[in-house]
Amino acid sequence: SSPVIARLLVGADGLNSPVRAFAGITSRGWDYNRYGVVATVKLSGFGWARAGEKVAYQRFLPTGPVALLALPEEYATLVWSTLPQHATRLKSLSKVDFAAMVDAAFRLSAVDIEYLLTLEKGQAEEVRWRESHTPFEEDKIPQKLVSVQEGSVASFPLRLRHADTYISERVALVGDAAHTIHPLAGQGLNQGQGDVAALVKAIEYAVTHGWDIGREMSLEGYNAERWAVNNRLLGVVDKLHKLYSVQSGPLVGLRSWGLGVVNEIAPLKRFFMRQAEGGGF
Repeated sequence: SSPVIARLLVGADGLNSPVRAFAGITSRGWDYNRYGVVATVKLSGFGWARAGEKVAYQRFLPTGPVALLALPEEYATLVWSTLPQHATRLKSLSKVDFAAMVDAAFRLSAVDIEYLLTLEKGQAEEVRWRESHTPFEEDKIPQKLVSVQEGSVASFPLRLRHADTYISERVALVGDAAHTIHPLAGQGLNQGQGDVAALVKAIEYAVTHGWDIGREMSLEGYNAERWAVNNRLLGVVDKLHKLYSVQSGPLVGLRSWGLGVVNEIAPLKRFFMRQAEGGGF
């Protein structure tokens, strides 16, 4: 094969980025001792939102949050953050038992879920019995699963990582190659899209001013715009993870009260939504 020559190499190659290693850029952070279990699932209906709208659901369990993120039609993406041994158990289940566990994660108590994860099989029958004795508001939770897409169940370790810089001579990093965030706030995609938009702007500026797009000078604007924003967001989400890891004491009530206040004060709620959409705080 012949070599490929370019003025700028963009590393969008994930957490263990070979481009980042090639450029000699250090990435720092820590592991959460949690795994994210993901899958594509089909729900029994289009959800409880108004026509043309979709609702994402998230519940904070003692071992981590579980979320269903809406996709077109009746489909959704599951992201379940949990202990390594629980991730292994979930991946070992049949499709029927796996779907039952996802339903249980939004309907049953944390104690029930913990027990169900000790069973090697038979969760579907056990969940049906426990649901019949558990009150919940149907329109406040996702509709039940009807299927799990073949080959979609997977898991990955949850980590926080941040590169010391996003640029070097003729190299720019974007997305997970530059930063890896806990999925509880669903900000990974927003961060990556923000990186790409800022890098495009930096390249356009370099081109219109006759600069070499691969020189560090041309890329400094991108690094300055995105590194600090992403660093703040990484810190906020890391602290949210630690906050929701506390399961007893006055902090639990204070946490719930704070979220209720944000939800009721429309301008404050819109502020947080805009910050999240923009990729930073």
